[in-house]
Amino acid sequence: MSSPVETALFELLAERPAGKSVDPAEVAKRVDPEGWRRLLPQVKGVAVGLARVGRLEILRHNKPVDPNAFRGVYRLRLPQPPADAA
Repeated sequence: MSSPVETALFELLAERPAGKSVDPAEVAKRVDPEGWRRLLPQVKGVAVGLARVGRLEILRHNKPVDPNAFRGVYRLRLPQPPADAA
């Protein structure tokens, strides 16, 4: 069973064109428009867990980062196929 944060995250990503990312605040606002700020740590935790198992990419400066060692402003997107897969 997925959490409301995970559900909101994948709903937002499904609404975006392929390869586009979402802001963690958008995810939190989807879950709780009034108290979204208190959900930001939970969004980050869910994102890190999903990135560790390969279901999500965490981006800084539009580049994937190690989910175990990032800080600061970040965005989230679905994993992208390798550039040489075409």
